[in-house]
Amino acid sequence: MSQITIENLGVQYRSFEALRQISCVVHSGRLTGMIGPNGAGKSTLLKAMLGLIPARGKPVFYGDQPLHCQLHKVAYVPQRSQIDWTYPATVWDVVMMGRVKKTGWFRRFSASSRHRAYDGLVRVGMEKLCDRPIGQLSGGQQQRVFLARSLAQEAEIFCFDEPFVGVDQKTEAILFQIFRELANQGHIVLVVNHDLGESITHFDDLILLNKEIVAADVRENVLNESNLNRAYGGKVSFFSGSSLQAA
Repeated sequence: MSQITIENLGVQYRSFEALRQISCVVHSGRLTGMIGPNGAGKSTLLKAMLGLIPARGKPVFYGDQPLHCQLHKVAYVPQRSQIDWTYPATVWDVVMMGRVKKTGWFRRFSASSRHRAYDGLVRVGMEKLCDRPIGQLSGGQQQRVFLARSLAQEAEIFCFDEPFVGVDQKTEAILFQIFRELANQGHIVLVVNHDLGESITHFDDLILLNKEIVAADVRENVLNESNLNRAYGGKVSFFSGSSLQAA
């Protein structure tokens, strides 16, 4: 199975160092969470990995090729705050956008593409709202639509930036269920997450970040008092797997 390899990656905005010497591996077949305090650089790292912002250091590799040369294999869902919800598109329009790379611009979508899109909507429970304008949906419904779009892409790598912000419990459960299915199928699933509550136990691996890597390992080895104190610099509560702990 392929993996994403990051070595000595850095990001700097003029005199501000956003990330420094980031080195870690994201494994396929695992559900990986990226955690850390606000301003830690989680979203920045995700964008730098995908070549969406300039970065220093060695190129990020997926398998034996630079990841930025393989973006057709990536499904990326940004934070909801970065999406223009006033854009006049329906649920169906948004999900079909996931088929553009495989179909090509200005070409008619095939029956297979339409089937993939509809199947994605069924998996997230949104097939009955195909004709609804995307701006009229709740936050949880919008997130499910973008998950359906990523499924329609038939990607190998799935990257989600804070998908649980502003969503209901039903949507969170659906997201985690599909993330687990994708990981079990051998995909790379990387999720930026800010919640250290019980939901953290869904992840197999964690990348704990605060402008640099504090720890990157299986969840049980990352979630400890020493690592969390280094990352958060103060008292923080986290769910250890059986109870809520304080660090």
